[in-house]
Amino acid sequence: MSPPFIKPAWPVPANVHALVTTRIGGASTGPWQGLNLATHVGDDPAHVALNRGWLRSQLPAEPHWLTQVHGTECVLAEASQPGCVADASVSFEPWQICAVLTADCLPVLFCTLDGQRVGAAHAGWRGLLEGVLENTVSAMQAPPDQIMAWFGPAIGPQAFEVGGEVRDAFLAQDVTSGSAFAPHGEKWLADIYRLARQRLQAMGLVSIYGGDLCTVSDAERFYSYRRDGATGRMASLIWRE
Repeated sequence: MSPPFIKPAWPVPANVHALVTTRIGGASTGPWQGLNLATHVGDDPAHVALNRGWLRSQLPAEPHWLTQVHGTECVLAEASQPGCVADASVSFEPWQICAVLTADCLPVLFCTLDGQRVGAAHAGWRGLLEGVLENTVSAMQAPPDQIMAWFGPAIGPQAFEVGGEVRDAFLAQDVTSGSAFAPHGEKWLADIYRLARQRLQAMGLVSIYGGDLCTVSDAERFYSYRRDGATGRMASLIWRE
């Protein structure tokens, strides 16, 4: 059986730790089968509590869980209230665990090259379009070329079908984003990894990793809303010592 965690492959300093949960293990049953960590998807709250309790036992502190709304708000983890409405968080202090939940949307983890600042963002296409990654990079308060990013599991470019209005919205902001869309009948296939990479590069980030894990095509390891409808959520987490 696959392990319950994925560790990002990126050259972070030794004091920085990051991981992504999978659906392997856990107490949830039915469409949420496995290690569902979301409280808002219809799963038995007792099962979610068991899953979060197990995850907490693997971590040095309680994650800073957010109430995600497909928006662009980024908060300072150590100064925020549990469950605050935001789609990203950053931390400048040790043992503050930034976390986002996803099941097709793109989780992006951030770290400064000196290992002193970390962050996590939840980027669906709406948040991506409206600037959640830009807001997170800005909140890191570091030169963009001193920030590295890692793309976690998300809906892959062969599975993310969108309407023409989505493509038009991105093109209206950046004509080069057209390279992230491929015609698919009357609709388009969108590459959310490429769209995110383009936006980070436009800000000046040069160290960008990941982007090769498709949630839709890997039902054993990943939840996927596009594939299953009712489903659970994985967590992407990062912290520093």
